[in-house]
Amino acid sequence: MIPVMDHDALRLFLEDEFAQVAQDFRIEAVTSEGIILRLKVAEGHLRPGGTVSGPTLFALADVAVYLAILSRIGPVALAVTTNASIDFLRKPPAGRDLLGEVRLLKLGRTLAVGDVLIRSDGLDDPVARASMTYSIPPKG
Repeated sequence: MIPVMDHDALRLFLEDEFAQVAQDFRIEAVTSEGIILRLKVAEGHLRPGGTVSGPTLFALADVAVYLAILSRIGPVALAVTTNASIDFLRKPPAGRDLLGEVRLLKLGRTLAVGDVLIRSDGLDDPVARASMTYSIPPKG
């Protein structure tokens, strides 16, 4: 499916609708399969032991799939997560941003499903894998 929102449109949407977290994220690319989203890891994202927290990884996956869906359907602020599953594969080191690469698996009228591979910037092995399902509100 061809994107209807590009990098700049998604960034503006995130800044307008989710200003409280927009500064944590940067859209790296809108791809043919979804998007690549960067989470700029800061001190507040870390847990004891010097690793990125699980809730931070979950937030990256959730926002990444949300933006990937919006890139295809346009600015639908009320699309919501209805199911989520995340596998934590290895500890992401502190001091490296995280990249979430989304592949949209299904984009229907009322449901969308996407997978996210999360990597620490500069490292090949994924630190987490997530699957997210979103409900898309009816038009009108």
